[in-house]
Amino acid sequence: MRNIALRLSYDGTGYHGWQVQKTEVTVAETIEQVLKKLCGEEVHVIGCGRTDAGVHALRYCANFRSRTKIPCDKLPLAMNALLPRDIAVSAAVEAPWEFNAILSCEKKEYIYRICNSRVKDPFLRDRAWFYPKPLDAEIMDRAAKAFVGTHDFKAVRSVGTETKTTVRTIHWCNVSRSGNEICIAVCADGFLYNMVRAITGTLVYASEGKLLPEEIPSLLETGDRRLTGPTAPPQGLFLNRIWYPGAVGEMMQD
Repeated sequence: MRNIALRLSYDGTGYHGWQVQKTEVTVAETIEQVLKKLCGEEVHVIGCGRTDAGVHALRYCANFRSRTKIPCDKLPLAMNALLPRDIAVSAAVEAPWEFNAILSCEKKEYIYRICNSRVKDPFLRDRAWFYPKPLDAEIMDRAAKAFVGTHDFKAVRSVGTETKTTVRTIHWCNVSRSGNEICIAVCADGFLYNMVRAITGTLVYASEGKLLPEEIPSLLETGDRRLTGPTAPPQGLFLNRIWYPGAVGEMMQD
C-alpha cells in the first residue's frame, strides 16, 4: 500500500466544490472516479481543504492510498488522459504513510480577484468579481493589514462547518492593483468557512467609507458577523499556494 500526494489545479466553475456530495458533481468525486479506473480499486482522496462551488485552485494538494503499481512520474499523464479539461494533475510524489493533505498543511495562500471597471470583461465572468464602482486599493490595503496576526476571526466567517476554534493566524494580507484588476492575497495557518470572501467584502466596505480601517480590530473583537462586510461571490477566489514539509512541499513549490 502506498500513500501518493498529487499536485493539481482546477477551474471550479462546473463543480459544487471539492468535497464529495450525494447529488452534486464535485472535484473530489471526479478524481476518485478516474483513480478507480487506473488503480482498479476504490480510492478515497483527501484534499488540502474544502473549496466552495465556483471557487478555483491554481495549486491544490490531495493524497490517496492505493496498491497501484503506476510510477509517480507516469501518474499525472495517465490521470490527465481521463480527467475533464477543467482539472489537471501536474505532479505526483510518494508521501510518508502518515502524510495527510489537510492535517499536514503548514499554511495556505488564497487570492481574490476583483475586476474594478465600469465595463465588464466577459473573459473574467467566472474568474473575478465584477465591481463597477471605483475602489481605492490603498485604503483596502490599509484595512487588510489590520487582519494580520493571531485573532478570533468569528466576525468574518459564515456558519456552515463546525470547528473547535475560530482563532487563526494570518501571516499576510495584501491588496494590489494592476490596471482594472485588484488582487487580495491572504496567507494563514488555516481558514474558516468563507473567511477570505468575508474579508474581501470588509475591505470593499472600507474603500466605500462604510467602515474605517482602524475599526477592524474592534470589529474582530465583537465576533459579530453582522458588523463586517458582505461575503464576496465565489468566482473571484483562488487557492494559490500551499506549504508542506519534505518532498510534498518541494513538489508544491517548484
